[in-house]
Amino acid sequence: MNEVQRQQYRGNEAALAWHAEVGTAGGDDRAAGIERGANGITAWFLREAAAAWAACGAFEWVALGYLAISSALIAAFAENLARPVKLIGVQALVAAVIVVLCWIEAHGGTDRNVCPTPTQRFWHFWRHWYPHLFFLFCFEEMGKLVHLVTPGWQDAKLIAFDQWLTGVNPSLWLERFAHPALNEFMQFAYFTYFLFLLILGGILYYRRDLKSYWAVMTYSAAGYVSGYVISMFFPVQSPWFTFAGMWHGDLAGAPFTGLINLIEKCGRVHGAAFPSQHVAGAVAALWGAWRHRRWLFWIFLPSVLCMCVSTVYVRNHYVADVFGGIVTGTLGYVIGSRVMKLQGAVATVQKNNNSFP
Repeated sequence: MNEVQRQQYRGNEAALAWHAEVGTAGGDDRAAGIERGANGITAWFLREAAAAWAACGAFEWVALGYLAISSALIAAFAENLARPVKLIGVQALVAAVIVVLCWIEAHGGTDRNVCPTPTQRFWHFWRHWYPHLFFLFCFEEMGKLVHLVTPGWQDAKLIAFDQWLTGVNPSLWLERFAHPALNEFMQFAYFTYFLFLLILGGILYYRRDLKSYWAVMTYSAAGYVSGYVISMFFPVQSPWFTFAGMWHGDLAGAPFTGLINLIEKCGRVHGAAFPSQHVAGAVAALWGAWRHRRWLFWIFLPSVLCMCVSTVYVRNHYVADVFGGIVTGTLGYVIGSRVMKLQGAVATVQKNNNSFP
């Protein structure tokens, strides 16, 4: 190798070493940049998650807790279900929607008191009224979870209880009094269930008494959740199914009879009859009226009593279901009242109201 070749060889080695050094330094810089980006995304996610959780109140604690418990039960008893993964996925989606609504509130997206915009009014409405859709979702889902733990129906136990208590089978015995006018009244009484929480919640929401509004929603959530969990372990299908073919005829009536028949046709759940969620929801709302709008309690009371009787008359529940609903609705009020006294029970954005007494 002559001198010129040796110089060229040394020059090539130096160039290769320089490129290697630059490449290594560039790779380190890129890796460091990626790491900083990942850390930044993680920090942002944790910060936003903390903000969303801070905007959650007692109602969300109960709702998200129920979704977590029911998802755990679905995973534990997956062999009893046709599509357990899909059910868990749907529950995760519902939980995500709840958290997103709270996240929007955390960033002032629902604050109507500061420069209200149509968007803020829209999100404010759904932030406060989504509980009604959550209750509906959970009830309809029970049609798939009713045999999650226990495979057989437990109606025979409740039929025996009703027989012991009254000496007859109440649903069949009441058929002797069937008359279009009485049928219509009972169907109307049964329909009033859908109004109690809407009326009480609407009054509190309109008066911007959000502390009381969320307290009432929490009473209802605790009562419903108690009933849903019981239904998973003690499935009951109701007289309407158990005594099918034993009635002498349908309950003929007028508009409300037709309306209830339509509602039952579109949303009837086969199971989850014990305890009666109709009664539990009405009793929780009744206790809410007693606590927050006493005058409304006295208006609700006779309607709730008639509704309790109507659930048996219209063949949807046993007497035992009614007692179970009264207990779980009252339990919801007791549990909800205690939960509302915990720190943070009223969401951060709503703490401009007085704290719960």
